[in-house]
This record gives sequence, C-alpha cells and structure tokens, in this order.
Amino acid sequence: MNAEQLTNDVSAPIGPPLANTQLYVLDRSLQLVPLGVPGELHIGGDGLARGYLHRPDLTAERFIPDPFGNGDRLYKTGDLVQTRPDGRMRFLGRMDTQVKVRGFRIELGEIEAALERDPSVKQAIVAVQQDNSDDQQLIAYIVPNTKENFSADEVRISLQQMIPHYMIPSSFMILDALPVSQSGKVDRRALPRPDKIATETPYLEPRDETERTLAAILQDVLKREKIGIRDNFFELGGNSLKAAKAIFMMSSALNVSLGLTDLFREPTIEGLARIAATKPTSIDFEIHPLEDMEEPKSMGAAE
Repeated sequence: MNAEQLTNDVSAPIGPPLANTQLYVLDRSLQLVPLGVPGELHIGGDGLARGYLHRPDLTAERFIPDPFGNGDRLYKTGDLVQTRPDGRMRFLGRMDTQVKVRGFRIELGEIEAALERDPSVKQAIVAVQQDNSDDQQLIAYIVPNTKENFSADEVRISLQQMIPHYMIPSSFMILDALPVSQSGKVDRRALPRPDKIATETPYLEPRDETERTLAAILQDVLKREKIGIRDNFFELGGNSLKAAKAIFMMSSALNVSLGLTDLFREPTIEGLARIAATKPTSIDFEIHPLEDMEEPKSMGAAE
C-alpha cells in the first residue's frame, strides 16, 4: 500500500494518543518499525494499568519493561498496526490470530500489509488452505488497482524484498472485490477455494530433453503425474521449500547454477529451460536424494 492509499484508507484509524500516553509500533525484537511497516502496538504512559487482577502470568506476558530504558512499562496490545503518513495508525488485525504453516508461525496481517505496499494492489487478504496431500498453503486474494497488465509473478518477486520466503503465498487469486459480511468486514469464510476459480492451462508436453528433465523433477517434487511446460509451479501447489528442493535437483540434473529467483521469475518449465540455456555448465554438484531434504525444524520464526 503506497502513501496515498494509506492516507485514504477507509478503515477507522487509531490515534492520536491521549495526553501523557505514548503509542509505539514495535517488531518482535522490540525495535521501532519504519513508517508503513507492520508491527505490534504497545502503549505506555500515566494511564497504564498495573496489570491483570489475579493473573500474574498474563500480567508478566503483557506488561513488559519499557525497552527504551526509562524505567516504565509498556502494554503489549496484541494489535497488528502500521503507521500512516499522517501519523495515525491503521489496524491490520490481531497478533493472536497467528497461523502455523510448515513449522513457521506466521502473522497473516504482515503478509497482507506487504502485499498492499505494492502499487498494483488495492486490497489483499491471505488465508491458509490445506490441499489433498495435507500440505498447508498460503493463498493471497488480491483486488488489483487495475486488472490490465497486473502480474502476480511480479508481486511475488517484490514480496521477496519485504518478507521471509516462508511467508510468500503459494497462490494468488485475483478478485473483483473481497467478500464482506453484513457488518461490512471481510468475510474470510466466503473466500473462494483456489480450485474453484483457477483457470485451467492447456497441457503442453515437453518438447526436448531439457524440458523432459525439468518436468520429471517438478512432477516428483509436486507429486503430480504430469506437468505441462506452461503450467505455473506455484499455482500447482509449489511453495518456498518445494522451490528450494526443485532448484537443487534441476541444477544438479542439468549441471547449471539455477537460483530461487529464476523460479520466481519464470515459474514454468518453458521459462526455466530458457534460463538454463543461458547458464554456464562447468559446476560440480554433490547430489543428495530428495527424501534427505527435510523441513526445517528451527529457523527464525520456526518452532
């Protein structure tokens, strides 16, 4: 969401604070976040309560020492917000609506805020859905500013500069408008499933040895019987972890140096074959079987 979108946001803003009250937007390390970047709202000042009645555990969790060193305390509200250019704040959602996907704890509001920072995105909602293999997928529902020349692949690439790889949605669904409830709030339960709105790409079989090699690898990684040369890796259920496995296997099989960025920019067999043809072929790889590459158990936000 750009500065103009933030300023003209239709949702009710937060702020300014009352007299002798301070509002801080902090990241997980209790550092102030820049303008427009999502973070948790913390409150300090004279009006702060002493804690929760008969709940010392919750008091210790929510009322924390002021990280700026003045001896006071701050209250962790659990609200995910971002500061607008006019100094007021936009409410993005609750921190306690975290989801856990492939071992990582993820705030959906952070992904939505990152999506709306893209100038081509008007509104965005992210949901978690489970596919037939019990693998959870992040699905981004986007209302673009204009459908003309809108590119989900370009949005996916821009997200790499703003959020960790495990927070990048696997699929991007383009909608005319987000469904809303009678109260005017986004109705997440009414969001269509990807398989109900995805367009079917005509199957085109591999035409040469390189495309056949890439197809075999992607079929193995995605557990599909056949993949056409113009089928989109991410629309077929690919995610960042599967992408890393696929890139390693393709680089090893073709003896070229492919990167994750190549797959994000060209998520089809046809596009990857075209990129591979431009890469040098003088690199030695130590090959490991796919089953040896496991999900990360502890990495950043992973648990």
